[in-house]
Amino acid sequence: MAGSGSGSVSCKSDSRIENLICATKSLKLSLEKSKSVGLALDKAGPRLDEIRVRLPWLESAVRPIRAEKDALVAVGGHINRAVGPAAAVLKVFDAVHGLEKSLLSDPRIDLPGYLSVLKRLEEALRFLGDNCGLAIQWLDDIVEYLEDNSVADQVYLKNLKKELENLKVSQNGDLDGGLLQAALDKLENEFRLLLTENSVPLPMSNSLGDQPCIAPSPLPVSVVHKLQAILGRLKANDRLDKCVSIYVEVRSSNVRASLKALNLDYLEISVSEFNDVQSIEGYIAQWGKHLEFAVKHLFEAEYKLCNDVFERIGLDVWMGCFSKIAAQAGILAFLQFGKTVTESKKDPIKLLKLLDIFASLNKLRLDFNRLFGGTACAEIQSLTRELIKSVIDGAAEIFWELLVQVELQRQNPPPPDGNVPRLVSFITDYCNKLLGDDYKPILTQVLIIHRSWKRQSFQEKLLVNEILNILKAVELNLETWIKAYDDPMLSNFFAMNNHWHLFKHLKGTKLGDLLGDSWLREQEQYKDYYLTIFLRDSWGKLPGHLSREGLILFSGGRATARDLVKKRLKKFNEVFDEMFSKQSGWIMVERDLREKTCQLIVQTVVPVYRSYMQNYGPLVEQDASSNKYAKYTVQKLEEMLLCLYRPKPARHGSLRSPQLSGKYGNAIPDLRRTASAVA
Repeated sequence: MAGSGSGSVSCKSDSRIENLICATKSLKLSLEKSKSVGLALDKAGPRLDEIRVRLPWLESAVRPIRAEKDALVAVGGHINRAVGPAAAVLKVFDAVHGLEKSLLSDPRIDLPGYLSVLKRLEEALRFLGDNCGLAIQWLDDIVEYLEDNSVADQVYLKNLKKELENLKVSQNGDLDGGLLQAALDKLENEFRLLLTENSVPLPMSNSLGDQPCIAPSPLPVSVVHKLQAILGRLKANDRLDKCVSIYVEVRSSNVRASLKALNLDYLEISVSEFNDVQSIEGYIAQWGKHLEFAVKHLFEAEYKLCNDVFERIGLDVWMGCFSKIAAQAGILAFLQFGKTVTESKKDPIKLLKLLDIFASLNKLRLDFNRLFGGTACAEIQSLTRELIKSVIDGAAEIFWELLVQVELQRQNPPPPDGNVPRLVSFITDYCNKLLGDDYKPILTQVLIIHRSWKRQSFQEKLLVNEILNILKAVELNLETWIKAYDDPMLSNFFAMNNHWHLFKHLKGTKLGDLLGDSWLREQEQYKDYYLTIFLRDSWGKLPGHLSREGLILFSGGRATARDLVKKRLKKFNEVFDEMFSKQSGWIMVERDLREKTCQLIVQTVVPVYRSYMQNYGPLVEQDASSNKYAKYTVQKLEEMLLCLYRPKPARHGSLRSPQLSGKYGNAIPDLRRTASAVA
């Protein structure tokens, strides 16, 4: 029993061990499977993440399957309609980028080719401008359709809308990335270079001569054609204003350079910088020549060139361009100088200078009307009208006041040296100038215009009569001055001096012809009359002091005769010295009258003196004090008499007008002359 029990226990123990072994194996197998599952789970994690990422795309991909059948069928048509315009736009965009290399090169290398490429760019941009919006609209319609019919997911639609908005912004901006503007900038620069390189100041040789021909175009024809071609493209792109500015800048600078050689600094002179017109009359003469040169040779050429370059653009453009060139180059300065002259103090010489200015302007009247007649030249026209009005008003006023001015001189005393007053010599010469061929037609025209402004008629006799009245006033002045001398000899001297001056300087002149031969003969007769009286009452009395009375029959002896000769020679010397001293300061400007007068004096005095000294000179020559009585040799006496009445060197030179008093207004100082000013 004991053995049987022990065996039973052993069997149970083996059974348990096997169960443990089986459980161990099962546990190991479970652990291995758990490890495999863990590894599988580890590998499945990334795949799940990938699936999670792909799910929206998969959802989008299968969305059309879930969409309505009609919507899926219609979407194809929408897409096809949009693809055509979009493809065309993309093709043109590619073409634009293909032009970039050519348009960023130098236009000078091949200007026609460059302009052709630029025109293609403009056409491409016009196409893009016209069709890009249409393509965007079609694409916009597709997006709207997809969104309305849930054919695409929201993220996709959001991105697509964003791209469409960017396209719309680009459509309103630079479709070419700024290529067109860069090309136009290059053309503008080429326009400036062509002008600058071919604009050369006009040479001054023979430029101031009388050349009636119109100046040729200052630019070669080939250059003009290039400028025209560039202008065409720039105008098409609204860049014309900049080109006009460049053209005006370059060409006006070229005209100024041409004028600079003429030394036109005087154009800037102001009224305060000169005393009267005579001080700048040289400038006024230059002004007329310089203005004619500027108009006929410079502005004429610029007018023609503006027409050539801008004729295809339009009349308003090229006329406006020319007016700016003329204004900036100096035409306004020319006109302002003339205006300055009109504002200067009044005097007779100013009348002549105003007539010179009017003649210059009148000579250029047709040129001014043609060159500056357009509305663009309004400023030039206005200043020209003001200048002409000031010239005509000023000239007419001075002319009609001349008579009054001459009459006002009557109150002044005559010249103390008996000379011809400057007023007389000036007025005779002045009136002849006014009646001469150079000034009479101009003065007549000025007076006609001036009276027409006042609605008054004009006849030529008005001009002639006024000048004759002026000369009559001069005659009255002379008569007054002749009577004003206290010394009768000086009065007669003055009278013969002035009558001879009138005869000599008016005979054979326009004024002399108006006065007539009888008037001229009267002046000559007056001269002879006063000369006779002058000689009789002055030097004609001198020989009477050398009387021979009592010397031939004198019986008192040689000593008594010597005393009588001494007495008479002493008296002769005293009277001669006094008369010579007094008349040495008298002046006779006319050489022929002076020589004749001196010869008559010599004939009156010297022969008597020579005979007296030959007969009675020995009585005193041996005396110790002989030099008191035989003071002059015959030769010395004759030399002294022949030297009388010669003008002082200071009186020679150009004749300047006397300063006449007048009613010139508060702005002009009183010009009344002093007693010596008439001389």
